[in-house]
Amino acid sequence: MGKLILVSGENNSGKSVFAENIVARNNGKRYYIATMIPTTADNFIRIEKHKKQREGLGFTTLELPYSLSEGYVEPDSSVLLEDVSNLLANNIFEMHKSEDEVLNDIIGLVKRCRVLVAVTISGIKNSGYDKGTAMYIDSLNKINQKLYDEAVTAIKMSDGRCVYEKGGSYDIF
Repeated sequence: MGKLILVSGENNSGKSVFAENIVARNNGKRYYIATMIPTTADNFIRIEKHKKQREGLGFTTLELPYSLSEGYVEPDSSVLLEDVSNLLANNIFEMHKSEDEVLNDIIGLVKRCRVLVAVTISGIKNSGYDKGTAMYIDSLNKINQKLYDEAVTAIKMSDGRCVYEKGGSYDIF
């Protein structure tokens, strides 16, 4: 089984760049698993921004918005999952799957690679949202906690700065 590194934080906190650098500094084949299904102009802008950030880092991109088991990754590879919140939303709202099914899919990926760096949004409260969105936020918070429990290292990003909440830099390379 590989090791799981969790990188969390609010939107635009520097999660993606930090996670990309972790994977780029690891040996072996590098995969970037894209989970966003673009539906707005902002989505397309975000996707292009992330593609430019990854240029020259040697990633093979796999677009897997629903099922991580559909993509092949080499056993000694380093994988970046971008991101858990999109994967969960796609599965809850479109495929009617549970957070446990999504968690099991992520853990299955950890078992198939050397290192999985999972990026996720954190710090969202469910108040002020409709019932469906509030249930999704609760599920995201639960899956984030379960991934934290499984991770060898958990990093929280804020304004481009990282805080090691579990493990340390010695665990990520």
